[in-house]
Amino acid sequence: MECMRLFIAEKPSLARAIAAGLGLSQKREGCIVGGSDVVTWCFGHILEQYTPEDYDAKFKKWAIEDLPILPTEWKLKVSKDAETQYKIISQLVQKADVIVNAGDPDREGQLLVDEVLNQLGVLRKKNIKRILLNALDEKSVKTALGDLRDNQDFVGLRNSALARSRADWLIGMNLTRMYTIRANQVGYSGVVSVGRVQTPTLALIVRRELAIRNFKPVDYYILRVSCQHENGIFFAQWKPNPDCMEMDEEHRILDKSIIEGVIQRLDGTIGKIESVEQKRGQSLPRLPYSLSSLQIDAGKLFGYSPKEVLDAQQSLYERKLTTYPRSDCDYLPTNQLADVPQIFGQLKILSEEFAEYVALADASARSRAWNDEKISAHHAIIPTTERVNIDELSETERNLYLLTAKAYLAQFYPPQTFLTTQIDVTYDGEHFHASGKTILDDGWKKLYAGGEEEKSDQENHEEEQKLPVVEKGDTVIARAMEIVSRTTKPPKRFNPSTLLKAMKEIGKYVKDDSLKPILKDCSGIGTEATRASIIEMLQTRGFVSMQKKFLVPTEKGFLMLKILSDNITYPDITARWEHSLDRISCKEISLKDFFAEQSEFVRHLLKDGKEKPIPPSKTAIYCPKCGAIMQRRYTMRNGKKSYFWGCSNYPKCKEIVSDNNQELGVPISKKKKKPKENFIYTPKF
Repeated sequence: MECMRLFIAEKPSLARAIAAGLGLSQKREGCIVGGSDVVTWCFGHILEQYTPEDYDAKFKKWAIEDLPILPTEWKLKVSKDAETQYKIISQLVQKADVIVNAGDPDREGQLLVDEVLNQLGVLRKKNIKRILLNALDEKSVKTALGDLRDNQDFVGLRNSALARSRADWLIGMNLTRMYTIRANQVGYSGVVSVGRVQTPTLALIVRRELAIRNFKPVDYYILRVSCQHENGIFFAQWKPNPDCMEMDEEHRILDKSIIEGVIQRLDGTIGKIESVEQKRGQSLPRLPYSLSSLQIDAGKLFGYSPKEVLDAQQSLYERKLTTYPRSDCDYLPTNQLADVPQIFGQLKILSEEFAEYVALADASARSRAWNDEKISAHHAIIPTTERVNIDELSETERNLYLLTAKAYLAQFYPPQTFLTTQIDVTYDGEHFHASGKTILDDGWKKLYAGGEEEKSDQENHEEEQKLPVVEKGDTVIARAMEIVSRTTKPPKRFNPSTLLKAMKEIGKYVKDDSLKPILKDCSGIGTEATRASIIEMLQTRGFVSMQKKFLVPTEKGFLMLKILSDNITYPDITARWEHSLDRISCKEISLKDFFAEQSEFVRHLLKDGKEKPIPPSKTAIYCPKCGAIMQRRYTMRNGKKSYFWGCSNYPKCKEIVSDNNQELGVPISKKKKKPKENFIYTPKF
């Protein structure tokens, strides 16, 4: 009797690709079979975490005295819309001799299948393998099927996702309840939603907006001189001596008359070249794309939101045209080199332009991207060996595919080489500096010549001047001295792409500077798979709105920063947690140690929140009897919500007033039986 091998895929599309690779075609309810192999699937997470009230019915009522809620035994339940598929998986799992975790090749994919196996009681009892599918084309699937790993090798990856999920629960459930109760006590309506990643991300937007609104422009001046040399003219900028001039703390000249005096003294004078320094340099080929870097570039070049990029990349992946989209890696494994001829063959038929790109590429070249040590569960996003009909793609898909293809081809081009020149000049004791750059060979940047990518790059750099050949000691005459007026500019508002970049480079935004070196290599807050949805969620929950492609906080967004403690709005703790999650993935710390730390953090954050002064809402409604703030509550009657207002000074004041369209109605008679409270805060936003 043959051993039954069961593949559990993360989603149906992945299951179909595996079944095709195995040659299976017999479709049954919830699975595909053939011989001794069976492929079944989940629909993403088919298990969901218990809510506080699932653990204990008393938590249905939100009360500060019940916090913190720290489960001693974490429990999951089957999602209602996945009950049928769960039963199918359960039956198949019991029959299987070998089980293959076919979740996506990332933390969540590992956890998604492992948690089902754990719920069914077989995670540590059966022979479990792991398949890592970075692409769904036939060649990639068959290669992965021939390289099944031991699922135990990915315990760190699973534990990292598990820790992330539970940390999100601890922060969300405890702090949302605590801040909602406290905010309602001072007249704010609705739920104050707090998230481990959501809240510091919102705070980035709010603080940036406050910096813009509080910004005061400063006018300053610089002096440029046209230096006439026998071999040509070049421009140099004055470098005033800070010990002799009145400058601000940023070393800027604010008084125009100072520069006017220098011009009167130096115009037409003869100066001397004090030093000439030339260096050859090179710009290495850009790395292939991770999801974040693709989202950032696509946002900058085409205005696509992170979610639009993720959705389009998911489509390209499921059509077998590009590799796994939710990758946080921008390196490639050396075994992928075997696919280079086939990928080149597909890219050169895209267009005449790409035929020329491929012709100029050196298939034997090895860029820094080919590094097995940088690869974990997945690699950078690249084209597959599948033929693509570019005309069948949507505009978004086409643009992203071509971006991915160019970044891949860049790995087979030489570095761009250039010569930089620095010249220092003195005129009557005053120092001037000139710099220039000469491109010797465009190298990999030929791929981007004249395109939107090159234009975008040029916008971020001042035009480099071509300097004449000069030598130390040469004389130069000061001609056409020019005062350039400049004004300081406020920081730019975040758009979805620049916000995503900030989330990834979160170490730049921590409050405690001592954390910056620790977080330099941190993967940021959120994951490749979740950052886009967090940005979307901030909009759907009404914390921010899009105004002319920029994210602007709403009154509700400003309110959050006003109410919440710095410890949860600054990314310091969240970023440290992300660093710990990376360490869990590498098996450097245990889940037990992580949760001991989390429990302590949650207690600290709750204590901080209890002590945080929250100013009363400007729209607060006050008790007609004692002057305390009234709170809008409801009780359930015949399956419907019946609203009323109760005094926050209860039990000292027992005033109860009816609700009249979210305003105070008439006092409810004390002779009537007081409604039984089912105290639930209700959003008014």
